[in-house]
Amino acid sequence: MNLLKKLAIIAIAGFGLIAAPAMADKTIRLAHLNPDSPFESHSGAMAAIFKNLVETGTNGSIRVQVYPNGQLGKDSEVIQQVRDGIIESVISSAGGMATHYSLVGVFDMPFAFPDIGVATKVMDKNSTFGRKFSADLEAKTGLKVLGLLDSGGFFAISNSKKPIRTVEDMKGLRIRTMTLPTHEATIASLGGQPTPLPWAEVYTALQTGVADGQMNPIPIIAFAKFDEVQKYLSITNHVITPYIWTMNGEFYDSLSAEEKRVVDTAAEVAVAAGRGISRIIEASTEKGLPKLGKKMEINAIEPAELEKFASLAQPAVRKVIEEQLGEEGIAMLDVMMANIEAVK
Repeated sequence: MNLLKKLAIIAIAGFGLIAAPAMADKTIRLAHLNPDSPFESHSGAMAAIFKNLVETGTNGSIRVQVYPNGQLGKDSEVIQQVRDGIIESVISSAGGMATHYSLVGVFDMPFAFPDIGVATKVMDKNSTFGRKFSADLEAKTGLKVLGLLDSGGFFAISNSKKPIRTVEDMKGLRIRTMTLPTHEATIASLGGQPTPLPWAEVYTALQTGVADGQMNPIPIIAFAKFDEVQKYLSITNHVITPYIWTMNGEFYDSLSAEEKRVVDTAAEVAVAAGRGISRIIEASTEKGLPKLGKKMEINAIEPAELEKFASLAQPAVRKVIEEQLGEEGIAMLDVMMANIEAVK
C-alpha cells in the first residue's frame, strides 16, 4: 500500500471516529470536488439531498458523510479510493474518470450536442446511450454508476488577453484543459496551446499567468471566482462534459434490497436537483452570467464562425478517439451520436 493510501485511510478513519453516530450500521463517505453549499454547486446540492434522503429513508441506519472541495485528494486519486474501498462514493469529473475509464472521452466530440435539452436527455444513466456507457464502465472498473449528468452546462472559454470572436483569436492562447487528450486536441486544432492542469491548480495558474485562460461551464467559472483573474469570457458552447457519480461496487452489493432502493432513489432525485441548480446558477444575477458580466467582458460567437470552429475541432477529436480508444471508442461515440439524433 503506498503512502497516499495510508494517509487517506488514517485521515478518513479519524473523521469517522469524530463524526459517525453510534446508531448508524453503515456509513457512506461521499466525496466531491466543489463547495458544500447546495446553492453554489450542483454536486453540493446533490450531496446534501442524497445525505438527507438516505439517512431519513433508512431511519438513520445508513449515515452519509460528505467530503466537499476535494478534501480527500485529486479527482482521479479519490476514484481510486472508491475502487479500493477506502471510501464508498464520489461525484467526479470526466478528467478524473478518464484515468480509470478512458471511453469517457467520447463526450468530448465538439459541438455534438445542439442544446441543453438534448444533452439532458442523452447524458443520463437511463438513456439508450447512458445504459450502454454505465454498463461498460461498471464492467471495467468494478464501480456502480449512481448518476450521470452534465458538469454544469456547456463550456465557455475565458482568458486574460483578448475576446475570442474568431478562430484566429485562439492562436497562441494557453488554455487550461483537463487531462483529457480530446480536450487538448480541441484547443490545439483551433490554434491554442493546451495546458492540462489538475483542478486544484487552476486558479493559481490563471492568477500567475501559467495559463492565459481556461474552459468550463458558467456555474463553475462563477463559483471558482475566475472573474477575479480573467478579463474576457467567450460563449462558445463547444463541449459539455459529464459528472459521473459512482459507488464502490462491493459496498453497493452488500446493501439489502431496501437499502439499494433508498440509495438509488436518493441518487436519482439528487441528480435531478443537480441539473436544476446548474440551470438556476447559469441564469442567476448573483452567480451566473449577470454576475460574471460585472467584471468580465462577455461575447457570444456568431453561428457562422462557430461552424468554422466545428470544422476544425471535430475531425481532430474524432481522430484522437479513434487512435486512443480504438474500435470500441468509435462504437461508443456512434451510439452517443445516434442517441443525440434520435432525441433532437
